[in-house]
Amino acid sequence: MSAEKSPETRERILRAAARLLAEGGSEALSTRAVCAAAGVQAPTLYRVFGDKDGLLDAVAGYGFERYLAEKHSLAPTEDPVEDLRRGWDMHVDFGLTHPAFYVLMYGTVRPGHRPAAAEDAYAMLRAMLERTARAGRLRIPVDAAAQTIQATSAGVTLALISSPADARDLGLSVRVRDTVLAAVTTEARPAAPTSGDAVPVHALALNAALGDRPTALGSTETVLLREWLERLATSE
Repeated sequence: MSAEKSPETRERILRAAARLLAEGGSEALSTRAVCAAAGVQAPTLYRVFGDKDGLLDAVAGYGFERYLAEKHSLAPTEDPVEDLRRGWDMHVDFGLTHPAFYVLMYGTVRPGHRPAAAEDAYAMLRAMLERTARAGRLRIPVDAAAQTIQATSAGVTLALISSPADARDLGLSVRVRDTVLAAVTTEARPAAPTSGDAVPVHALALNAALGDRPTALGSTETVLLREWLERLATSE
């Protein structure tokens, strides 16, 4: 492997770009400035990242790695809904602490494109919601809940970042968080699936509990069972 395409060279460029981003925002991320800060020539940068979009994706991934490191530091509790609440708060706090990274990751996305690290973050959220569903605490399907939480938490964080620091209403995050979680989760697991409201919750819980584990059913029967459970979960 040539020195200019070595992991050390890539890391040096990313660190330089991250520093420029933190100090001056995305406007500071010109290829000329990054090359100067990293002590490399432009051809080296292009050979490592392909083009400026490739560099931006890599810097976004670099920021997501920091975000995921903080996420992984959250030990799960016995209450999956409380874990969702804590995860929301950490998400918003990361955005306010690292606004330039957050805007690059969530505010300047390209249609149909999401950095690989963003997929990891979404997978973590989805895993938390799967656990919530298995506990009988989820009102709507996992993917719908994940999309709802991701969209609203990102919207709140970007709104707070765009507000002057001395005029930010931090209570906005709490209000939206509690409203969203109340819409997608239940306060307590229903004792039995006897009421109309309880049936969707139990259907979600059973679907989540099945996971990828083999069952006594055949593949066709399993597909049908999951389809029926999903229909029950979204019934009113």
